[in-house]
Amino acid sequence: MRAVGIILAGGSNTKLKELSRKRAIGAMPIAGSYRAIDFALSNMSNSRINKVAVITQYNARSLNEHLSSSKWWDFGRKQGGLFVFTPTITADSSYWYRGTADSLYQNLNYLKTSHEPYVVIASGDGIYKMDYNKVLEYHIEKKADITMVVKKMTDRSEINRFGLVTMTEEGRITDIDEKPLETNLSTVSTGIYVIRRRLLIELIEKAASEDRHDFVRDILIRYKNIKKIYGYKLESYWSNISSVRSYYKTNMDFLKKDVRDYFFKQYPDIYSKVEDLPPAKYNCGAQVSNSLVSSGCIVNGTIENSILFKKIYIGNNSVVKNCIILNNAYMLANGIKNSTIYHNGNSVISNSTIILYIGTIEAHPGLPAFLKIFHKLTIISIEARLPPINGNVPIDDVVDTPAE
Repeated sequence: MRAVGIILAGGSNTKLKELSRKRAIGAMPIAGSYRAIDFALSNMSNSRINKVAVITQYNARSLNEHLSSSKWWDFGRKQGGLFVFTPTITADSSYWYRGTADSLYQNLNYLKTSHEPYVVIASGDGIYKMDYNKVLEYHIEKKADITMVVKKMTDRSEINRFGLVTMTEEGRITDIDEKPLETNLSTVSTGIYVIRRRLLIELIEKAASEDRHDFVRDILIRYKNIKKIYGYKLESYWSNISSVRSYYKTNMDFLKKDVRDYFFKQYPDIYSKVEDLPPAKYNCGAQVSNSLVSSGCIVNGTIENSILFKKIYIGNNSVVKNCIILNNAYMLANGIKNSTIYHNGNSVISNSTIILYIGTIEAHPGLPAFLKIFHKLTIISIEARLPPINGNVPIDDVVDTPAE
């Protein structure tokens, strides 16, 4: 493909609460065995983009570890390859990345030393499959200066998390409303762009000279009436995991057969770093239905409509329903007699956590402060230690309290 790739994966996000406290969004686990950034990287590789840069910054350690070898996405090559850029102190700059445009400016040498005429820019928190060649063909056909990939959303519950666009029948974007409080629009920007390399260098240098640092606000919105910006409509599955609710929903979508088949049984494939773990082990008495259980897990209890990531232990008589459990969780047996790990709502449990029960126990008001409730999604934070409850707890005492 006649393009280089850039994946923006350095931003911080407070909407994921404790889930992103110790890891970048691009490193968030998806569908049991993948990371969010795997989807953008796989799309780049499958589109035959041979040179890709990943720009990281916030909580980058786990993401950098995941990207430590480029062979998993077929970027281990002499020409091109995978580049990971984190902020560095130089003679010209001692700043962290002050925005998406500034992150491109501080790594402008990557663009200047490339020879491909076009650039594909993607975000690291999108879950989708796409052939970027089709976007480039559309970009050339329309003689556009910038092409944005857009998606018409049917679920408007979190529409204000996105930039929304107004388009003509020909596909030209006439207005961009970034994260509005109220809107009647339903077509959102997916954070995927195609632009000519020399034009991108020109726009980034001009923004830097004017002390402007945001790609959307200071380039796309500012130049929407000057440059020809077109929208390429994405008709297939796309989701963004920048909030707790969307992270839960996206993972639970993979329990649907059509979604699993689309991502994992239809060419092209999604690739990820492989760990040498044994297959999941189901001991006598284990009952599992409509769930994804990853390698390295040991299951003794009951699991329904849930996703278990790698290296999770579920003890005897434990019941896990409608939950997402992140890596390295350990659920003891009989944490609550007769109602162990029972939960009517939706739980997200982050890694290195010993879990004895989930939810709010009205009969036990002394719950630790790190138990957070968000829109009926219970999050038990990293390295949490919940004390056991002695004696029988009636099932009615296990409740799911919405956020205040």
